[in-house]
Amino acid sequence: MVPLSVVIITRNEAETIAECIAAAKLITDDIIIIDNYSTDETCSIALSEDCRLYQCPWEGYGANKNKGIALAKYDWILSVDADEIADLELVLSLHTLKLNDPTMVYDIRFKSYFGKKLIRYGAWGRDHHIRLFNRTRVKWSESYVHETLQLPVGTQIQHLDGYVHHYSVKDGRECYAKALFYAQLSAGKYLQSGKKVNLVNLYLSPVFSFIKSYILFGGFLDGKEGLVIAQITYKNKWLKYRYLLRLEGSKLKNKYSKTPAPKAEPGLAVEYSH
Repeated sequence: MVPLSVVIITRNEAETIAECIAAAKLITDDIIIIDNYSTDETCSIALSEDCRLYQCPWEGYGANKNKGIALAKYDWILSVDADEIADLELVLSLHTLKLNDPTMVYDIRFKSYFGKKLIRYGAWGRDHHIRLFNRTRVKWSESYVHETLQLPVGTQIQHLDGYVHHYSVKDGRECYAKALFYAQLSAGKYLQSGKKVNLVNLYLSPVFSFIKSYILFGGFLDGKEGLVIAQITYKNKWLKYRYLLRLEGSKLKNKYSKTPAPKAEPGLAVEYSH
């Protein structure tokens, strides 16, 4: 076994969690599941596979991942989602690592699926992420959405052979629902950071996102799925700033009103995973 811990955050992931864990067990003897009170068979599957399961309230993607990191047996952390499955080439690649330099992080290529179809082009076809790192130097940012790894100065990046297979969405409806959901969360994040709406990010940026995904990155070669992905990429970009515009108006209205602004329900953030 490789001296690393696999950390997975979950919420109702019974359809994919078993295969994710099976791949992880080829890598390590320490698998940590941080579960946000799943109501399906996620927890029973994880426990039957001898994973360490912890249930806790939802505090955001980065915050919950960091909880798992803190509970890990090893300092080296492989972070995956429940719908992400390491292939054999990646497993073998991980077994060759010495993991003796904590300044190193490891970038892994992804193969993303729309239903059962592998997406080879567009933005999805170029997907890769740093997912293996040493917790003594690296943690996740704790923003509510689009968490990122905080890499200190002096960090070195190495690319690994093999892939993580990401079973992202079942169909167009789920893809659109995720786009809508993340647009809402992103708008809230933008509002908190003071980002403003302008003509470029409201109108030009969505159009460019579509052109980049569908034409420049060859999304049209993926057929109807490539078109749907490009369209939803456009929609997500546009919606983020439309929602931000509404939030700005609501904030201004409530500034001059005695009625406090309604607060978003944090539990909503667990309805869809990355």
